[in-house]
Amino acid sequence: QVQLVESGGGLVQAGGSLRLSCAASGRTSSVGVMGWFRQAPGKEREFVTTIVLSGGSAYGSSTYYGDSVKGRFTISRDNAKSTVYLQMTSLKPEDTAAYYCAAGSYLSTAEGRYRYWGQGTQVTVSS
Repeated sequence: QVQLVESGGGLVQAGGSLRLSCAASGRTSSVGVMGWFRQAPGKEREFVTTIVLSGGSAYGSSTYYGDSVKGRFTISRDNAKSTVYLQMTSLKPEDTAAYYCAAGSYLSTAEGRYRYWGQGTQVTVSS
């Protein structure tokens, strides 16, 4: 089992920045990728970004981003701390959502490919 704990959510004005963290514990050796999804009220869960935890050449790229966040969000990792970060800049009101950390074995943008999920952290962007 792998446990994921998110932190860093909050209220921010449009144009501002926020950094989310996701700390993994447990059998982290079984995890190959970690990513972020988000879900706004009344909407389906949406892929945000994902990162390969080690290597990456086999996948061609070690990070992927959803179209709506490209150029504004950056995912990074600290393998020593089993933690991934999501740096969000130029935030927009439409970025308001619950953000979920997820972990899985293979690189994918599909939520069904992620076995482990955190409880979520709320991000609210005011206009």
